Amino acid sequence: MDDPLELVRRRGAAAQLCVIRDGRVVLDEAVGCAPDSLFWIFSTSKPYVALLVHLLAERGALSLDEPVARYWPEFAQRDKGGITVRHVLQHRAGLPVARSVVGDALAMTDWRRSVRALERARPRYAPGQVPAYHLLSYGFLLGETARRVGGAPVDALLRGELLDPLGLGDTHLGLPGRLWRRHVPVRGLSGARVSAAYFNRRATRGAVVPAAGVSATARDVARFYQMLVGGGTLDGVRVLAPETIEAARRPSSEGEVDRFLRLAIRWSEGFQLGGPADDPATSRPMGRLSSPLTFGHNGSNCCLAWADPTRRLAFAYLTNLLLPGHDGARHQAAVSDAVLGGVS
Repeated sequence: MDDPLELVRRRGAAAQLCVIRDGRVVLDEAVGCAPDSLFWIFSTSKPYVALLVHLLAERGALSLDEPVARYWPEFAQRDKGGITVRHVLQHRAGLPVARSVVGDALAMTDWRRSVRALERARPRYAPGQVPAYHLLSYGFLLGETARRVGGAPVDALLRGELLDPLGLGDTHLGLPGRLWRRHVPVRGLSGARVSAAYFNRRATRGAVVPAAGVSATARDVARFYQMLVGGGTLDGVRVLAPETIEAARRPSSEGEVDRFLRLAIRWSEGFQLGGPADDPATSRPMGRLSSPLTFGHNGSNCCLAWADPTRRLAFAYLTNLLLPGHDGARHQAAVSDAVLGGVS
């Protein structure tokens, strides 16, 4: 079985790898960076805003089966009145983009502009019809709903409701200027160079982009997943009910090809799910050895976090290397399997 740290070192990227088992840190290494360096974690960010919405539902502040427009009336225009909060959580709202991938990316540092674009957008698919990965719209849809229900910006809600109670001081939705010196620049190769340059702008890193804009250390991300393995409790502090986590992990798509990613993704209501792929040639970032109960999220094949409740395992692997294509996913799968093989 491969050594996961050797796989990380051979790749030549700045990286952090943290693994927690049964509440004990069994691996916590930084390669080419400091242990407290802050990585832009791409779509590994999505579960944070999803769980914030689940928390609001747990408290009765909103209902997942109510239309988004109940809480955000301006959203109902252009045939969007039937889209529920649950549809968004499942990537089934029919709005994978508000305008286009490039258009949404260029607007993502401007909250008001991104929200207005979603209000004016027309769904590509009927609500609930098909899974279609909501690349950036996911965070703005859930984040604006949370803002209207919670009475504060989504970054403040996330900090106050989840991050601060859990002691996750190295996790930030929007990188504070005072911490700029700790950020790790994204390194893009080949066709990913232009994207990397955009992600390295100070304005981009500092913006509130819930679907992609969390900056964190691997240890903080792994601790967040350890809380989920622990049924909503970390170091004696409870932030979520076990039933809420179970609801967020419940599969919503089995064997369906995602219309945006063109891949068969196992979705839940906030996470991607693990388990062996039907096609042996397919690499799942969480590993071929992962349990079907494994849940987490890949971030542009650059960053990855997951938890396996059957092994009481929390995993976070953050890097700064952005590649075109699926080579990054194959590498993530190899690192995941190296970790899983060592604990099985």
